Amino acid sequence: MRIIIDRDIPFIEGLFEPYAEVVYLAGGDIDRAAVADCDALVVRTRTRCDEKLLEGSSVRFIATATIGTDHIDTAYCLKRGIIVANAAGCNARGVLQWVAAVLRHITIRRGCSPEALKLGVVGVGNVGSLVAHYAEAWGFEVLKCDPPRARREEDGDFREYEELLRECDILTFHTPLDATTRHMLSAREIAMLKPNAVIINASRGEVVDNRTVARSGHDYYFDVWEGEPNMPKDILEGAQLATPHIAGYSRQGKANATAMVVRALASMFGFRLGGWYPEGVSPTTPREIGWEELSSTIGKFFDIEAESATLKASPEAFELLRNSYRYREEYF
Repeated sequence: MRIIIDRDIPFIEGLFEPYAEVVYLAGGDIDRAAVADCDALVVRTRTRCDEKLLEGSSVRFIATATIGTDHIDTAYCLKRGIIVANAAGCNARGVLQWVAAVLRHITIRRGCSPEALKLGVVGVGNVGSLVAHYAEAWGFEVLKCDPPRARREEDGDFREYEELLRECDILTFHTPLDATTRHMLSAREIAMLKPNAVIINASRGEVVDNRTVARSGHDYYFDVWEGEPNMPKDILEGAQLATPHIAGYSRQGKANATAMVVRALASMFGFRLGGWYPEGVSPTTPREIGWEELSSTIGKFFDIEAESATLKASPEAFELLRNSYRYREEYF
């Protein structure tokens, strides 16, 4: 048996060698020749898993150590009988703490308290639900939009997307990327926004029309980018804060993601790794945290201003900064 693993997935090296031949490659180097005689892939977003990569291969299983699966052609995999597993919810608290740092920056920049601002959360899944819960506790008025959940949950407190566009001071996006969410914020939607509305995106770059947002005059805070890692320099420089797709890069989030894909692969092939979790990593103990405590502590755990300055100074190092990122600790 042969397994190919993205070499930048942490904690995983050495786990599968007792059971299979294992090859570690950079995500961009996982190509058709490499996977031809491969049984399983463990990847990140940098490997596009589609017919071009997989046709004629022996791949039976793909695990991605990410929440999203937009880099995987799931329809093709279903047709081919290739099982796909992801790590849904693995880094939700890491992203929450990235958003918290952004919200603190916005209140300082505006010289106001959370009570003065209305926050729109677009996409209320694992991440968005946490953001909404904590933001309400911090004093923000929160409006939530999640059309799929709204259709399933008749008693859910969900609003129409256009209501959020018209009423909110801040919009934060936490949706998967698919045909319905690609460029869901573009010229038409931006025209509906309040003049000083702020845009936050830590979902997928293509959810927001980057060029149109950059030209709109609205403040924006991006962790994800269209065309990354080679996004236009002016769009990067125009962001109030810019980070290299690391919103979810907490130590616990990465440990959770790797544990989830290890368990999925072990279950698929009968390896005795079902209860595995990385040694030396303490899972987060969720707790409530007030705005005052958050404001006085978030910078110690995550200096988002410094990280933004580093990326803006060296945009060509986007991928290096991402792959060599020192995972931060979750603390709530």
